[in-house]
Amino acid sequence: MKKKIAVIGGGAAGMFAALNAAERGCEVHLFEKNEKLGKKIYITGKGRCNLTNACDTEELFQAVVSNPKFLYSAFYGYTNHDVIDFFEKAGTKTKIERGDRVFPVSDHSADVIDALRRKMREYKVQVHLNTEVSKVEAKDGKVTGVLSDGEKKLFPADAVLVATGGISYKTTGSTGDGYRFAEELGHKVTELYPSLVPFNTKEAWAKSLQGLSLKNVDVKVMDGKKKLYDGFGEMMFTHFGVTGPLILSASSYTAKTARKKELSMFIDLKPALSKEQLDHRILRDFEEAKNRQFKNALGGLFPAKLTPVMIELSGINPEKKVNEVSREERLGFVELIKNLPLTVTGLRDYNEAIITKGGVSVKEVNPSTMESKLVQGLYFAGEVLDLDAVTGGFNLQIAWSTAYAAALAMSEA
Repeated sequence: MKKKIAVIGGGAAGMFAALNAAERGCEVHLFEKNEKLGKKIYITGKGRCNLTNACDTEELFQAVVSNPKFLYSAFYGYTNHDVIDFFEKAGTKTKIERGDRVFPVSDHSADVIDALRRKMREYKVQVHLNTEVSKVEAKDGKVTGVLSDGEKKLFPADAVLVATGGISYKTTGSTGDGYRFAEELGHKVTELYPSLVPFNTKEAWAKSLQGLSLKNVDVKVMDGKKKLYDGFGEMMFTHFGVTGPLILSASSYTAKTARKKELSMFIDLKPALSKEQLDHRILRDFEEAKNRQFKNALGGLFPAKLTPVMIELSGINPEKKVNEVSREERLGFVELIKNLPLTVTGLRDYNEAIITKGGVSVKEVNPSTMESKLVQGLYFAGEVLDLDAVTGGFNLQIAWSTAYAAALAMSEA
């Protein structure tokens, strides 16, 4: 007799687990409360779907912010290179871009969803759309099935996988159901925060730079003298503060503190140059424009939109001839370029967060199988767990790897 499995959630983890369990001979039913599958995948990577990262598998752990050790078995059991192979064989050709980010060649996230749907059809996964699971039933410490349609009928199952995601992007159906299921069955859910999310900042000048992108800059976020984050990459100014890959990654490390108090952020606009080298560069520019006013002697030091802001923040009279700029003023300007200060007043909310930080405590989940240590036959995969990583395809890799581990375990148990 076939093993009967209920998968709750038709996102990346849910679909991947469903098709892998069905491939191994299980009767799999996938419950999705939306009218279609993969709503969050569809908007991932600005609609292009950064489906994994092509780094060495060992490097995946460095990108995971919460509980990387828990993922040791899952990542090695189903690697990032396995993911690329899966999609290539399923008909979705991939390409590698800057930072080893992997995308479909078509730049369409729909192709990723289509590949998963095709495989589910091939392995006869039974998909129940517009069907909201209201409760996971268990008796004597073992799963018995799920209740749907307003708790009117029990769908019996030998195993239940909770792959409901977090609470970011509520329009995709991520409303925290999985956390409730877990708590109702005695599990601890750690504190939840929006993550991979832009920052609100205090300074008016930052908002005046709306739309300006800075590439190859270094950003530090400090809580007093304690460094919370230091990274290199790309960022952008917005009407509320700052965003971009570098800022989103910074939010992974600062979310907890940023919700409670203001933090200091420093942008190094010229990280490739030491302060001494930068001073020599400015001296050289001044020498070539010795009779010009300060405001006209900065050459290509900054993007045009940023130049007037830097002049104003420097405190140097813009009309002053460069040969009249004092050494102290010049060195102060160097310091400003290397440590442009901003005040982080908080995070944007879940509607703008790519993922949710926090989730079902991994202490109560078997890292090899994703099965609950408290309830037999109950499994978790993906974002519902207390696992998160920086941007670059790593969070989807967590989904694929944990889903695969759960599928294998459910089919073999």
